[in-house]
Amino acid sequence: MLVMVPLAGELKFYPVNETFRISFGAPTFFFFLLLFQNTPAVVPGFLTGATVVGFRILLDFLTIAPLDFFSSIEAHYSSFFFYFTYSLLFTLMKMGRFQNRTLLTACIGMFIEVLADLVELFVQQWVFQTMITWAALQEMLVIALSHSFIVLSFLNMMKLYEAQSRERQTRLQNEHMLMLISNLYEESIHLKKTLQNAENITVKSFDLYQELQELRQTTPAISDEVARQALIISGEVHEIKKDNQRVFAGLLKLISEESMTDYMDIHQLVAIIFRSNQKYAGLLGKDIRFDSTIRGSHPPYHVFTVLSLINNIVANAVEAIAGEGTISIEIDREGDWANIRISDDGPGVSPRRKKMIFKPGFTTKYDRSGNPSTGIGLSYVKEMVGLLHGDISVHDGESRGTIFQIRLRVEHIMQKE
Repeated sequence: MLVMVPLAGELKFYPVNETFRISFGAPTFFFFLLLFQNTPAVVPGFLTGATVVGFRILLDFLTIAPLDFFSSIEAHYSSFFFYFTYSLLFTLMKMGRFQNRTLLTACIGMFIEVLADLVELFVQQWVFQTMITWAALQEMLVIALSHSFIVLSFLNMMKLYEAQSRERQTRLQNEHMLMLISNLYEESIHLKKTLQNAENITVKSFDLYQELQELRQTTPAISDEVARQALIISGEVHEIKKDNQRVFAGLLKLISEESMTDYMDIHQLVAIIFRSNQKYAGLLGKDIRFDSTIRGSHPPYHVFTVLSLINNIVANAVEAIAGEGTISIEIDREGDWANIRISDDGPGVSPRRKKMIFKPGFTTKYDRSGNPSTGIGLSYVKEMVGLLHGDISVHDGESRGTIFQIRLRVEHIMQKE
């Protein structure tokens, strides 16, 4: 403020006389006061007024020779009263109350500037015997009005930019959370299956314990310790199941199938998948282009189901492509069915591996240390599609690459009425 206001004040003209000036210092000062409303305005006003007077005296010293120091002070000191009065009135009006009321702020700003101009003119009249005319007052009013609306235009542009920045940041955070919850949703499916397996093992272990107890009556070679170990195994597996149930219950609190926010337009879902995998491709040092085609009318789809299904396959394609490539998503609506086609121009999958690609634990991907991937991504997709009563298939691309085709009934993934 102390730098910009004196400089802006040199963009000026003189509507009344050669002493009273109208400049861009006033709107610049108003802009800073609005921008820093949490700071008391009187002290900045006092300092700004003193700085403006000092700056103008310095300009006279550099441009006028010989300089009459007292005449220069006499010519410029009234500007101090303008800025100090402006800041005083700004404080008294408590302008922070009107920060969301643009028109009222502009009118009050105009009123403050006119009063500050009058104070400066009265000071000059006392020194120079300057006459104040009605025409000069009208001109000051128009200039003050234009200053106020110019300042508010810039301020609103800044607020709009800040709002857009916050909106972009919030959107990115929401997308990040959606991807995290989608991954949790995927893990919850595996956990649910693990719970069922643990239950089956518990039942089989307890059945084995009972059979061993019965066999002990006819086969003395079977010791009581063997039967007891079967019972211990059954109990330990049951404890594992209970622990998993607590984890599963916690996941369900994060993933509510009844929440209205769990459904989203398919265009937005595809955009999120692309943005996420563009970052992933960049992390892997790959240049991959993504494109999509969506045909037909689609209702809002369940976010975590669709995200986890498509994102698993797209992420696999990103990992499979070496260097540069293209990944395409085509989604078509045919009656009660949603057809999802995900293709890439990577190295493809050999016929022998196509038969094993959906089996748990199967993987062709290894990290730099030679450790294999978990191999549960595509097995999850296969299982999830089966739970939704759909079907999935994998084919060779037209020239190269791989095509995954998923068919799902719309009613199983759409928002319920």
